Amino acid sequence: MWTASQVLRRFSTSPHHYQNKLKLAIIGQSLFGQEVYSNLRKQGHRVVGVFTVPDKDGKADPLAVAAEKDGTPVFKFPRWRVKGKPIPEVVEAYKAVGAELNVMPFCSQFIPMNIINNPKHGSIIYHPSILPLHRGASAINWTLIHGDKKAGFTVFWADDGLDTGPILLQRECAVQPNDTVDTLYNRFLFPEGINAMVESVQLIADGKAPQIPQAEEGASYEGIQKKSNAKVDLAQPAEAIHNWIRGHDKVPGAWTVIDGQSVTLYGSSMLGGKAPDGQTLEIEGASRPGLVTKKGLVLHGTDGKALLVKSLQFEDGKMIPASKYFSSGEGASVELTDNEKRVAEEIRNIWKGILSNVPTINDNTDFFKSGAASMDVVRLVEEVKQKCAGMQLQNEDVYMYTTFQDFIQMFVRKLRGDDQKEELVIDYATKEVNSMTVKMPYQCFINGKFEDAESGKTYDTINPTDGSVICKVSYASVGDVDRAVAAAKEAYEIGPWGKMNPRDRGSLLYKLADLMEEHQEELATIESIDSGAVYTLALKTHVGMSIQTFRYFAGWCDKVQGKTIPINQARPNRNLTFTKKEPLGVCAIVIPWNYPLMMLAWKSAACLAAGNTLVLKPAQVTPLTALKFAELSVNAGIPKGVINILPGSGGMVGQRLSDHPDIRKLGFTGSTPIGKQIMKSCALSNLKKVSLELGGKSPLIIFSDCDMDKAVRMGMSSVYFNKGENCIAAGRLFVEESIHDEFISRVVEEIKKMKIGDPLDRSTDHGPQNHRAHLDKLLEYCDVGVKEGATLVYGGRQVDRPGFFMEPTVFTDVEDHMFIAKEESFGPVMVVSKFKDGDVDGVLQRANDTEYGLASGVFTRDINKAMYVSEQLEAGTVFVNTYNKTDVASPFGGFKQSGFGKDLGEDALMEYLKTKAVTVEY
Repeated sequence: MWTASQVLRRFSTSPHHYQNKLKLAIIGQSLFGQEVYSNLRKQGHRVVGVFTVPDKDGKADPLAVAAEKDGTPVFKFPRWRVKGKPIPEVVEAYKAVGAELNVMPFCSQFIPMNIINNPKHGSIIYHPSILPLHRGASAINWTLIHGDKKAGFTVFWADDGLDTGPILLQRECAVQPNDTVDTLYNRFLFPEGINAMVESVQLIADGKAPQIPQAEEGASYEGIQKKSNAKVDLAQPAEAIHNWIRGHDKVPGAWTVIDGQSVTLYGSSMLGGKAPDGQTLEIEGASRPGLVTKKGLVLHGTDGKALLVKSLQFEDGKMIPASKYFSSGEGASVELTDNEKRVAEEIRNIWKGILSNVPTINDNTDFFKSGAASMDVVRLVEEVKQKCAGMQLQNEDVYMYTTFQDFIQMFVRKLRGDDQKEELVIDYATKEVNSMTVKMPYQCFINGKFEDAESGKTYDTINPTDGSVICKVSYASVGDVDRAVAAAKEAYEIGPWGKMNPRDRGSLLYKLADLMEEHQEELATIESIDSGAVYTLALKTHVGMSIQTFRYFAGWCDKVQGKTIPINQARPNRNLTFTKKEPLGVCAIVIPWNYPLMMLAWKSAACLAAGNTLVLKPAQVTPLTALKFAELSVNAGIPKGVINILPGSGGMVGQRLSDHPDIRKLGFTGSTPIGKQIMKSCALSNLKKVSLELGGKSPLIIFSDCDMDKAVRMGMSSVYFNKGENCIAAGRLFVEESIHDEFISRVVEEIKKMKIGDPLDRSTDHGPQNHRAHLDKLLEYCDVGVKEGATLVYGGRQVDRPGFFMEPTVFTDVEDHMFIAKEESFGPVMVVSKFKDGDVDGVLQRANDTEYGLASGVFTRDINKAMYVSEQLEAGTVFVNTYNKTDVASPFGGFKQSGFGKDLGEDALMEYLKTKAVTVEY
């Protein structure tokens, strides 16, 4: 024991590891407290004790969970004092840890001054305002309520006043027009607050921490905001109303009185321009009646300006879109009229006639649990339709609303016409291009609606043909991800998608494919101006294969089957074991920019066919066809929440999808380094399933006994197809020595015939690279090739015209050690190496000498040689005497650092299913 203590002491006082480090007591709670604790430990400070709140409902606070996992002493005191006096045993337990500094990142308990002042360096506290402004527990609320243009936080030295101690450090940020408590906290106060607490501790350790007295000028204190004092005063200017509502969103919630009951208002934003048409709604205390519109509830201020409220919550806890106030849908119960009650009793008698074994039909009677079968469904539907001529009732309605109460609610909504599908409101970006008018959604698509990003931020998406701005696109935030995941989870767990018959699900996917085909010219045009794809290729491949993919997987919906398995674990063997294939739940999909719509289809079609819901992030530079697809999905009847599309950055949206605990699978196509980061995040978050289609350096071997015409044509296609922005592009060609020079000569001859230009011109062969940064990277790639000694036979330069055009390029004399021999260009760069005549095994060794293994190819008339080479090549796809020939029924995916998991074919469906084994003894 003594020896161990000495070792620990020597380590703890080591000047290398613990120089200018402190022994800390962390007093606080919540995820914020946990993050501060973890980051301080990473910086080498020693946490000698964590003081947090007792477990709630058997669940420890996040700070306690992290500390207990690390073996840090944890104390869970329900209180620190009684009747204003410190509790002696609590004080004694605290002092025993020997802290040099108290760090209080989020503390909801009153800490006595003999604890505050006990450590050598005292105590520091985090407060979410720019002190001395907004002292008190509701500082963030009041920052927004007062309409402050700046928000921020303060790390200060604790004293015996209320947030009055000397200031150590402050940080500021701008308040966005539609910020709420949540967005402000998540965007700035939380992440930067953690960094500031760690920085403050280090300043104290280094003896550099200031103590700046707070000025009383500008000081303010506002009381705690509770539900009881959060009623909004509607007799004031619109911006003041907006600030009050957003200052209470989500907690405690600003409320008003409508039709005699308290209604809480969420999702406020200032309304620019003329208010949309709507139905008037009297609201207590308002200067003018509100308007229930398709976009939400419009409230008018006394200054003639207006604001828009998106969601309403009633006293019973039910929340509805404000646009649905006069509709009985969205979970609000229908109050039946006398005539509707009479009809309901007639329907009750129909149920009695069918469910003759049930003594009484009450509200909770379940049609199927009471013994009804499929023929009873038909009978119920037909009898009800006979009673109510003109009623549009489907068998599916019975399966969706199985209890008598739910069935009656559904029936009355249909009777009133309240079940009519809500009109999709889209603010299009419109362009006259390619002899047509293209209408492009540009907002986030969440829960069946297009809406601005929570932050209000946008970015420009660029036409690579001339560098012009196509439109501004919403820039999704972490909050948008969370809302989209919540919508997808609800759609999966309680919405119609999760309950839907697989064959009906397939019908919807077929309809979606049909709509994509109806709009194929518009989709191809959008794809062309957003990604630079040649229009004819976009029409055939980008869009055409997307349509085929949805049709293929639509056919799989009702063909997912398990197995029966004989087992022999006991005698007598009266056991039945069978397996079921079940959907995973909410899935995330992150797609690249080279085939924006096709990569969406390859992953989302299989995902949806398996019965999952999804949140998809298109590439930041090519979001437009994904958003158009979202519009078509609504028109196809895909229920809200099933598909969600979030344009924005991979670093923000993609990372949050990787980290989100409610996502059960992430499918990604992109670079290997990002794939590795995603895989790590998915493992650390909740061990979500992952499939990765990553980088490639696909070899193409051309033997002297090939069909030369075909080898030249297909060899060029293997490199220049889709401007070389092709994951399976032949990254390196190995050409047998005896035909090498002829092959190169013929390739260059054909390149000179290629037409480079406007991708919408039907005669164009080669369009612009996807975006400026990629073009610059390709030019740098070629410079490296030349510097390393490869021979630049053709191209290697930017085309002298507006836009991001690059010449098709050919390198020869490429040696195995060179950068361009090992790294993917992802552009129109043909990298050619010779191999000696007849050296099959030698060229195979060189072809496989890569960490990638996505695709490969071989050209030879010798079928024995072709089969041997295809067996030896280490790649997920091998093309023989062809290239780029993918099909929706053939599995696609790589080996090694090109990833794992499959797109397309039955294998892809299995990526989005889980296997459950059931064993029954009888």
